[in-house]
Amino acid sequence: MNDLSNLNEPRTLPAIWADTRASGFTMASESLTCSLLRTLAASKPSARFLELGSGTGLSTAWLLDGMDSQSHLTTVDNDEAPLSILKRHLGKDSRLSVVCADGDVYLRSVSGQQFDFIFADTWAGKYRLLEDALDLLAPSGLYVIDDMLPQPNWPEGHAEKVADLIATLEQLQGFRVTKLSWASGVVIATRC
Repeated sequence: MNDLSNLNEPRTLPAIWADTRASGFTMASESLTCSLLRTLAASKPSARFLELGSGTGLSTAWLLDGMDSQSHLTTVDNDEAPLSILKRHLGKDSRLSVVCADGDVYLRSVSGQQFDFIFADTWAGKYRLLEDALDLLAPSGLYVIDDMLPQPNWPEGHAEKVADLIATLEQLQGFRVTKLSWASGVVIATRC
């Protein structure tokens, strides 16, 4: 089995990748992780999705490709430059809301709301305000993070932050957690 063959990428992906490369953006989620996101998204009909760390919209495209017509995705990033690529290619999808804001501020602004699926691909909701993000998760909701295996772009001392985050997730009460040493390193948690 070759897990990189026949991924059946979303139609918008080649154009988003071309603009992503041209912009110099280097923090995109990898295809295996994105394929998993799409599959998991398909398991949540009529759901509310939250993506923290939109980037240029590569993972956003995969999430949208897995979502049904009754679902809605809010994607949040604090940098308008990569968001302009996302909006150019995905902005007409009525299931999508694009928010340019600080992730910490956004998480605090939606306190009390619930999401069925949260993909935290930035510091907000992952290394900062983890509890706030998990409080937004509906019963049986999925919380997904990636980049848990060593990455070449990790700054000095980041490995310790990752180890601390994983240890915290392993100890969560009221959640089931699965760690995958696959792709960039994925953790999936669901509220029981």
